[in-house]
Amino acid sequence: MGYLLGYDIGSSSIKASVVEIDSGKTVASAVSPPEEMAIRAPQPGWAEQDPEDWWNHVKQATAMIRSQTEIDLEKVEAVGIAYQMHGLVLVDRNLDPLRPAIIWCDSRAVKIGEEAFASLGKEKCLQTLLNSPGNFTASKLKWVKDNEPEVYGRIFKAMLPGEYIALRMTGEIKTTSSGLSEAILWDYPNQSLAGLVLDYYGISPELIPEITPVFSIQGELTSKAAAELGIKKGTPISYRAGDQPNNALSLKVLNPGEIAATAGTSGVVYGVIDQPSYDPKSRVNTFVHVNHTPENSRYGVLLCVNGAAIANRWLKNNVMAGLSYPEMNRLAAEVPVGACGLSILPYGNGAERTLENCNIGAIIHGLDLNIHGRPHLARAVQEGIVFSLNYGLEILRRMGLKLSTVRAGHANMFLSPVFAEAFATLTGVRVELYNTDGSHGAARGAGIGAGIYHNFQEAFNGLELVKTIEPNQTLSEAFQDAYQKWLTVLRSKLENKPK
Repeated sequence: MGYLLGYDIGSSSIKASVVEIDSGKTVASAVSPPEEMAIRAPQPGWAEQDPEDWWNHVKQATAMIRSQTEIDLEKVEAVGIAYQMHGLVLVDRNLDPLRPAIIWCDSRAVKIGEEAFASLGKEKCLQTLLNSPGNFTASKLKWVKDNEPEVYGRIFKAMLPGEYIALRMTGEIKTTSSGLSEAILWDYPNQSLAGLVLDYYGISPELIPEITPVFSIQGELTSKAAAELGIKKGTPISYRAGDQPNNALSLKVLNPGEIAATAGTSGVVYGVIDQPSYDPKSRVNTFVHVNHTPENSRYGVLLCVNGAAIANRWLKNNVMAGLSYPEMNRLAAEVPVGACGLSILPYGNGAERTLENCNIGAIIHGLDLNIHGRPHLARAVQEGIVFSLNYGLEILRRMGLKLSTVRAGHANMFLSPVFAEAFATLTGVRVELYNTDGSHGAARGAGIGAGIYHNFQEAFNGLELVKTIEPNQTLSEAFQDAYQKWLTVLRSKLENKPK
């Protein structure tokens, strides 16, 4: 009996899952650390993590599977990696990190990206890159060039977080077209590395890793890594993708019109299209999807709200006096839609693309000390996350993306009945929840990349629908009223933001 092993390298934790090849069932999972990893903020708007911490937790999660199950990891036939998107890891010629990773929610490069967008020409950028250079990996690398020249001068390769983990496993540094697109380093018309951005930023293409297909043998486990993980030497790493394209893969969202959602630290809606398309204001982003080929175009349009479940976590850690998430969900259900006039804007985790890269901070509006308590706060933060996602969905609708059914993992915020009902009812779409997550998807992707599965259909044996949530027509008007009140607060904040 053979297995596939998938890792999800998040900013909160590292998850590992083992999938049985024949049945497609997940037979073991582990998360490290049990509590969220720290995100360091040396200055306001910055967000950094040590890449070595990710690798240590990869090892710990793998060790937990070995110690807590009877599964023989020597029977793992392929490994897949999903990872937090848009980060920047820099290594020297010894393959050692030169500085902490600048991760996805770091805002330090916003101005650099905005200046590039204006100088290169917005139309030219959007036609070539489908996005503004924005606060993405390429702009973060430019920030290092401008502000840490000694570090920049020692760079051997610049890479994404998943590429660093693959490096630790294989000793090889490679990237993908999907990865380059999330870094805003992909030229869509020419299907190649974006010289437009590199030339403008004065970055040598030699700093960019070799390109390999998403589904392919991207290296083999070295003796050192095999010993550290307890997996046999030579096991192929055969799939790697950013967390949101991978989340879509895990939900079998591969074809035009199919839509995936997730509500973890950030909130994301990801829809697949077959023609390159963009938002003129670059408030949502288009990336190369995992199954894209020159002959069969597949692009993912990504709506991301940085400040999603992190707002719920803040509430739990600072206000809820030790309550668990399930207990908070029960509190939220005690009060009516709209939380008796309390609105929460769940931003405050860096610049928000849907707000044109503004960082307006988190906002609690309408707090009445005579009425509101913890139940109202619990409901208002969950509704606020849904409202912020719906605000972004209005952009996707204007781009022509049609929504009827959204697939999501039965995890994170979707575990809350209040959140799931609010999302389905306000957006007017059916929500399907599946027994999957990013590490499961990475394992299935590894099976495809290694040729163990001959097609996508084979790879999704064992994927099960857990629950379906239909819009609650009885509450539709109440949710729309609450959303309009929330929207009024947001518009007022945006109109009065510093110029």
